[in-house]
This record gives sequence, C-alpha cells and structure tokens, in this order.
Amino acid sequence: MKNAHLTLTLLILSLFHFSQGNACTSFIVSGKATADGRPMIFKNRDTGDQNNVVAVVQGERYRYMGIAASWDEKPISIWGGHNEVGFAIINTAAYNMNGCEGKDTDNDGRVMRRALEVCRTLSDFEHLLDTLPMPLGVNSNYGVLDAEGGCAYYETGDYDFNKFDANDPDVAPDGYLMRTNHGMSGCRDIDRGVERFMAITDFMADAHSKGNLNAEYLIANVPRYLTHGLTKQNLYEQLPKDENDTHFIHFSEFIPRYITSCAVLIQGVAPGESPSHTIGWTNIGWPCASVAIPLMLQPDVSLPTIVQHGEKGKAWLCTESIGQKLKVFSLKRGNKRDYIDLCKLINAAGTGIVQRIMPLEREVFDQAREVLTKVRKGKNSAKALQKYYDWVDVYLKEHYPSE
Repeated sequence: MKNAHLTLTLLILSLFHFSQGNACTSFIVSGKATADGRPMIFKNRDTGDQNNVVAVVQGERYRYMGIAASWDEKPISIWGGHNEVGFAIINTAAYNMNGCEGKDTDNDGRVMRRALEVCRTLSDFEHLLDTLPMPLGVNSNYGVLDAEGGCAYYETGDYDFNKFDANDPDVAPDGYLMRTNHGMSGCRDIDRGVERFMAITDFMADAHSKGNLNAEYLIANVPRYLTHGLTKQNLYEQLPKDENDTHFIHFSEFIPRYITSCAVLIQGVAPGESPSHTIGWTNIGWPCASVAIPLMLQPDVSLPTIVQHGEKGKAWLCTESIGQKLKVFSLKRGNKRDYIDLCKLINAAGTGIVQRIMPLEREVFDQAREVLTKVRKGKNSAKALQKYYDWVDVYLKEHYPSE
C-alpha cells in the first residue's frame, strides 16, 4: 500500500512539474510579410525563473545581449537574444522531439548562448547543431533570424533537427509561423500548449488580415492577449466595475500566465541595413504589468539600468511587475496560480494594471521612433540612443504604478 501511495505521489509531482515548467508561446515572421522588410522572431517566456534580466556579454566571437535568469550572473543559458552581427534566436520547449516520453531537457538555453557567441547566419546555426556533441540534451523549437533575411524554426531533438523556413511559401504561405510546446515533426500524440497555439494562430491571422505585422503592435498585444484559444473566452467582454471590486475567474492556458516571466520580439534588419540595427523589443518581467523597451546593441551605449542586474541582483522593472502580478493572483490558498482577480487586471473604469501600463509603453514607443530613425541613418546615433535610455530609466521610475 505504501508503494502504491508513493507511486501516485510521484506521478502527481511529475505532472505538476511538467505543467509548470518551461512552456512558451512564439512566432516568427519573414521580412517578406512585413511592411518595412524586417523579419521578426518573438517569444513569451513561461518559466519558474520569474526574475529575469537583460545581459550584455562579450562572447567567444561576438558580443550579444539576451534574456537570462537573474541568478545566472555569468550566463550559462540565454533564453532569447541577438548579437552584434544580426543573428538572433529564441526557443520554446517542444517536449515531443525525442519520442513520445515528453521528457524535459537541460541544454536548450546553453545552445542558444553558444549560438549567439559564434553564429552569423542560419547556415552557421545548422553547422553548430550538426557539430555539437550528441545527444544534444535539447527538446526545442528554435526560432532564428539573421541579417541576410533568413528566418526559420528548427525543431530540434537530441540527434537531429527539422527546418521550417518562413521564407518558403510552401511552408509559410502568409510569411509567418507559430510554435508553442510541440514540434510539428515530433510525436504528435503528446502535443502540449495546444490552447495557446490556437490563441496565437487566431491572433496572427487577425493581425495579418489587418496589416498589423509590425513590431510595436505585436510586442504590445501578444503578451497581453486575453482571449482563450480553445473556449474563445474574451476577458474584455466581462469587465468588472473597477479595481476596488473583487471578481475571481479561472485563468489557465491563456498566452499570459502566472509563470510568464518576460517577452521579447527581435526585429531584424532590412536588406542593405547594418546588422547593428537589430532591435530587441524587450518586456522584462510579467508582461501584463511591465513595459517593452526597444534595445539596440551599440558600442559605447549602456542599456537602461532598470532591465539589468540591480539591487539584490535583480532588474528593477522585473521586480516591480512581479509585485503588481501578485495583486492579480491574490489568492492565498488553493490553486492560486490558476485564478486571477480580474478587477486588478482590467476593468470598466480603465484602472486595471494592463490599462495603466499601456499608456506608459506608448510613450516609450513614441519617444523611440525618432531616435531609432537617427540610429538607422547614423546621425549622432550613440549620443541619441544613450540619451533615450537615460530618459527611459527616469520616466518609468517616476510614472510606474507604485500603489
């Protein structure tokens, strides 16, 4: 009887670990599908590592910036980023690329860190996958772009990979692809993240039909998409009165989740443009309560301090957003990660945290446009960019909701 109880306990714990593990939502977009000719890759990161920072590192060959866990001070793993030659990478856990066991793996982030250090092109990344020691210790959908217009997913397991090219109309008729937590070439009996895959599919189809495949729109809206992919429940259709009300609802398998720790959209460059103009539109922290900032990896320019290691090794903006998230997920007992107080997130009075954050983000974007134009034209670019990042630090610390 004791053995039966032990077996049941281990099964429950393994299921809990699986459901709360790395489980992200992503898309990639060919430059052929965007108005400005710049490709994009996006990741909404779901993980137990809630405290993230933006790290800038001089790698073996190339300097890069990327998302790292705050405790990982000399990053062993990177969870999305780009380097100085315009190579960029994100991933989602696939779970089904090594058979039907659904095993988790340890090296997904290590492979991304290594790729940022040494890769310039998609071909370089393919060579890296072919030459790393096997088994690779990965079970991952890697989204990759380069400064030559390459844009593809690599569904990768321990011993091989399958490429899905966003520039191939037979593979991506509309120029974009999505992945959550299963590979299309893996064991389809254990597909995970299906509800979120349905949600991102609906969102991207709508954005494409309305001509909204652009960086600002996508980074602002995908991480805060509040329509459930399976049930089609739209939380904006059931707004409570204001933030002083209390209205708990079940909140599971939306694109934003309790374990969402950041979002990043990496915008590549147009043909003939300098690879150094690659932008990581980075929302560090819980995206519903944080602000995306366009980050460029430029010589002699320091990124905003609020996204880097700060007090106690954590990023200020990430810490603040987690504080707001806990007001939304405010249950003290029970399955507290599966229920939110909707009043604190959105409400009819417009005082929910999402509604208070988005005007701040719009101002950050508005101020960025002129600066990014200067950088792309090479006009006092370093000075203008540094002035902008210094302003972002001051503006968000002054205006971020504190109560």
